[in-house]
Amino acid sequence: MAEPMKYTTNEIAQLFPELMQIKDSSLRDKVAAVWNEALTTGCGGKGWSIDELRAVPFTLLAGDISMTFIDHLNSCCKQCIAIAKVLDECFNGGSKGTQISINLDHLIAGSLLADCGKPLEFDKDASGKVIKGHFGDMLRHPFSGVAMCYKHGIPAEVMHIVATHSFEGDPPKVTRSIESIIFHHADFVDFDIAKYLGAMAAKKK
Repeated sequence: MAEPMKYTTNEIAQLFPELMQIKDSSLRDKVAAVWNEALTTGCGGKGWSIDELRAVPFTLLAGDISMTFIDHLNSCCKQCIAIAKVLDECFNGGSKGTQISINLDHLIAGSLLADCGKPLEFDKDASGKVIKGHFGDMLRHPFSGVAMCYKHGIPAEVMHIVATHSFEGDPPKVTRSIESIIFHHADFVDFDIAKYLGAMAAKKK
């Protein structure tokens, strides 16, 4: 019998409000279960509280910026939903038929799970500063993310987004699905802006 979750689906939804837009309640609960494991087993096995995770920076690669990891995940999810809506409005309907088919449940789930491995990548040093830990040196988050997703019965289409959202999915290694293409670009909108902000902050010092 599975151990009870420390964090409920509703508590995970406080971190990621768009979780509740997943229409398939079973998939919604599985996404929450993955995040429950990421929270309880990350940080070198010590686990993260929800408040601790809220304070984690978006990336350790952009210098001194105020963007947070949780803000980034929510930004990407909202971008994905908006992009899907625009694509549907422009390419589908009427005499056009359905040129671009998007599974919105899979897209939302994938956008919320793409970085679920990062709480395992991240650790804290003796001073409490967030760093990349030993686990992160051994496994990048797409790999640990897919491992957790598989354990909790996440569909292959969603695991594909997790697996391919970063350079691991760059052609010709893999052909990204439409949902993965959408998330990949949303992810790098935030990342490129973060790098820009970090560079501007460094210039001011």
